This record gives sequence, C-alpha cells and structure tokens, in this order.
Amino acid sequence: MTPEPDLATQTYAERERLGALLAQLTPEQWNAPSLCAGWRVREVVAHLTFPFRTGPLRFAAGLAAARFSFDRYCDTAARRDGARMSDAELLAALRDNVRHPWQPPGGGQAGALSHDVIHGLDLTEPLGLPPAPAERVATVLTRADGRALAYFGVDLTGLTLRATDADVTLGAGEHVVDLPAKDLLLTVTGRRPLPATTVTAPARPRRGTSG
Repeated sequence: MTPEPDLATQTYAERERLGALLAQLTPEQWNAPSLCAGWRVREVVAHLTFPFRTGPLRFAAGLAAARFSFDRYCDTAARRDGARMSDAELLAALRDNVRHPWQPPGGGQAGALSHDVIHGLDLTEPLGLPPAPAERVATVLTRADGRALAYFGVDLTGLTLRATDADVTLGAGEHVVDLPAKDLLLTVTGRRPLPATTVTAPARPRRGTSG
C-alpha cells in the first residue's frame, strides 16, 4: 500500500527532528525517566526503533514468547535493547531509518506518525525539549478515533477538549477545556490526567475527529 504522501513526509520530518534532539543528549539525559512508566529515554528510543530492527519472523517468535501479549513483548524488548545498546547505537538506529516504510498493522501511515509523535513527547516532555510542531500533533489528533482513545483508557464523556494552537477539537461534552495541542495529545493518551471540568466557553462544532 502506498503511503499517503503528506503523512509520510510528516513522519520522516518527525524522525529527523527527534534524531537532531537526541544527538545533543548527555549520558545523564539518555538515562533520565520518560513519561512511559518504568522506561528511561533510552528505552523509549529502543521502542521507537524496534520496528526498524526486527523482521517478521523474529517479531512472531518474540510475540509467542510473550504469550501473545503485544504490550508485554514491547516492554521486554525495550528494556532488553535499552540495556544492551549504546547511546550511539540507539541514535543510529533512528537516524539511519528516517525513511523506513514501517507501518503498524492496521494503522497505516497515520499510525506510524502517531507512534513517533506520541513517543517523541514521552522523551521530550521530561527533558524540557521542544515538542513536535502543533500542526503535526493536530494531524495525529484528527486521525484518532474512539478505538484509539479506548486503548489508552481515556473517557471524554461530558468533555470537549479544544486545542489553543491548532484547529482541532475532541469530544462533544458541555464542559470545554482549552489546551495546547501537545497537552491535548498527552491527555488523551493517558500521559496526563483529564483536566478539571470547568466550562470555559460554549462548545464550537468539532473539526476533524470525534472523542
């Protein structure tokens, strides 16, 4: 399946951006905690690059060993590779695969972009580094659907979350909360708690996606 050109371009740009940031990290920053529970920055990078370094047969064997739990397999692989790979090897695994065609099963190019942007925030936020551009984050948000949000266990009942720096709104509740796009993404992926349900303004028509 041919990738959607705009989504592919944004995916490659996000990998280049993350590679440039990671190239400046100190050893202490590589070992700093990320937003993923139990993972340091290096485990996040190991996870980001895992699809580039793993063929179908190895993936199938690893998944079987994890009793077909995708989350268990990803956690085991990230911890293993984060421990055995050097900072330079992890960085090279990302920079050498900027234009890798990997797409998550059933997720397409939008899934690849979401994977990189979300996990990019997992490492840039705790390090105080710049997030992905707001419009790139908005692209991820507009491709989200109820199934994607359900995966993270986030319930937007009664809420409308509205980006302040991009044209995207999630949810249809009476309680409207305005957030920067990256904070909106961190919220709907369970990285941050849902904001207090304080009405800030009448809800405007949703654009792009539903909650």
